[in-house]
Amino acid sequence: MPRLPAPAYPDDVRARLEADAREIIARYPDSRSALLPLLHLVQSEEGHVTRTGQQFCAEVLGLTTAEVNAVATFYSMYRRKPSGDYQVGVCTNTLCAVMGGDAIFEALQDHLGVGNGETTGDGKVTLEHIECNAACDFAPVVMVNWEFFDNQTVGSAKRLVDDLRAGTDVEPTRGARLCTFKDTARILAGFPDEREGAVEAGGSAGHASLVGLRLAKGETGPARVVHPRGAEASRERTSEEPAPDDRGTGDRTASDQPPAGHQSSHDAPQDTSASDPSHSAGPVAEEGE
Repeated sequence: MPRLPAPAYPDDVRARLEADAREIIARYPDSRSALLPLLHLVQSEEGHVTRTGQQFCAEVLGLTTAEVNAVATFYSMYRRKPSGDYQVGVCTNTLCAVMGGDAIFEALQDHLGVGNGETTGDGKVTLEHIECNAACDFAPVVMVNWEFFDNQTVGSAKRLVDDLRAGTDVEPTRGARLCTFKDTARILAGFPDEREGAVEAGGSAGHASLVGLRLAKGETGPARVVHPRGAEASRERTSEEPAPDDRGTGDRTASDQPPAGHQSSHDAPQDTSASDPSHSAGPVAEEGE
């Protein structure tokens, strides 16, 4: 059976969205360029991009619904089904995964009783894995409605989602205070962020990124060799090598040191294979086999 046409928005909702759409379209020399923010706009209305929302975008931009659907289904930030007030994304890309992201994601699925892309029965939390949160200095990282929660553990991630479901205020590690996913979608559509202090809020890059930035600017420092964990006791230092407690510090200033409490990759709290016990670290066969 052919699908029935998408139901129309109620008159008052459509009038409000049309006013917002005119403001968005006016920003662009070609109205078609407004499609991405318009999809965020209709997502802010219902929490996902519905057939009604796609039809609305097509009508105000003079496009076909097929053209709108091609864009709405391409980008992962546009949800295709009802989702929660809080989108909890666990990074499972390489660095976050080996630092515990895989373990966090598996634990949250069990804790919440949902799978990837699914929403809890109370409509509060949608859980998903994300390929990269662009915050490798702070791995493993969880994002809630695109706000950062750095250096997470299984325990802290469980407490985070429990607080979200209970309505307890939670503070991101960096950036602005949380708002609902619908509010986030409206901000992404290009409307003012009305959260107090949100514009001024920000997050600094991690130590490793700042070192990379200095190197990119040509600000070279002394060479430093980072040995694998546990290797100090099994190897002998040469007469020219500094002692273990000051190896690699050279003439670095205090501001060059990693921030207190921030764990670098070689100080990780667990073995890299701990996030996936069924695939232990190291070669699976002897050399030559």
